[in-house]
Amino acid sequence: MKGRASAAVTALWSAMALALCRCAAPAVSAAAPALCGPFGDPPAIVSGADKPDCPRGTTLGPWKDANGNDRYACLWEPDRVASKGRLPMLIYLHPSLFGPKTVAKTDLLRYQDIIGLSEGSAGYIVLAPMGRKTLHHYPRPDEKGLGWDTWYRQFNPAGDVTVNQARYRLNMDAAAIDHFTALELSTGKVDPDRVYVIGWSNGAAMAYLYGLNRPGIAAAVLYSAPDPFGALNDPCPQTPTAGRAVNDRQIRVFNPALPTMHVHNSCDIAGLCPNAERMARELKPLGSTLHDRIIDYFGAPVNQCARWCGVDEDGSVRPQEDPAGYSFGFIEHSRWPRQWTPLMLDFLRGHSLNQAAQTVNGGRQDEVDFAH
Repeated sequence: MKGRASAAVTALWSAMALALCRCAAPAVSAAAPALCGPFGDPPAIVSGADKPDCPRGTTLGPWKDANGNDRYACLWEPDRVASKGRLPMLIYLHPSLFGPKTVAKTDLLRYQDIIGLSEGSAGYIVLAPMGRKTLHHYPRPDEKGLGWDTWYRQFNPAGDVTVNQARYRLNMDAAAIDHFTALELSTGKVDPDRVYVIGWSNGAAMAYLYGLNRPGIAAAVLYSAPDPFGALNDPCPQTPTAGRAVNDRQIRVFNPALPTMHVHNSCDIAGLCPNAERMARELKPLGSTLHDRIIDYFGAPVNQCARWCGVDEDGSVRPQEDPAGYSFGFIEHSRWPRQWTPLMLDFLRGHSLNQAAQTVNGGRQDEVDFAH
């Protein structure tokens, strides 16, 4: 993942940062007004699904989802000579607008052969499913394009569900992640007690939503995640609950005690820092173990969001008053904090499903029903 591939990814992100910095204010999402329901917004409007570029990796797929879209994933396995037995697996979910090859900017592949996520041997598998081109409830230029549907929150592990005599399909992105995860597990190479999810930006929101609904996920790491339960322009926010939802303003999650580490910038795109702090407060009543880490431009930990970054205390964005701070947030958002990657891996190493099973219920739900 070095050389031309890495340079190409860097060039793409540099172009994105320049384009974003020219936007003084967020635009209204291109998505049509939503009719809110028991799972938030309707499924995202899809404009296509592409085949990913997997430099030095293996391309999995195509697999057709229930909508007939071809779905793909990238797979990177470590040196099997140095690795023995079943290995932990990282499910990497890419940011919107850019695909799985953004893993090159995270150093996850750099450490793949030399760092272990379990006792005994080094090495871990990286699986990177590909999103779809859809409409997003995000500011311009991210109102459409490649990404993940985090607004339609039908993530029930049981699959399709019926609520008030209406049938709701499983989120197609969740179904694709399920498929490629099960495919790799079926090879016998993966330690099923150490399957983790890690994501960046829109991919981090998807990683959190997915992990909170899959008891088979041992832990999650997020970088710069919008709140998947109500961020930015989302017309149908919901409050997560560990029990049955009492109305459409609530949404049930099935793995509420998911151990999670969230690293995000004190100055970030479109007010994501205060949005992340709100998310941390929102998940606390579920018993969620969310380790929130705010970092400055140099990657050093700080205690609060930057007030000069074009956002108010309530998280509302005011770029017209401070366009420099708002644009700076775009630049921060497009950089992965590489000095934090070993700490992220260390966090994941500290969690497995076996460890969770040793606690009293672990906050996890062993039974699944069709309640939303």
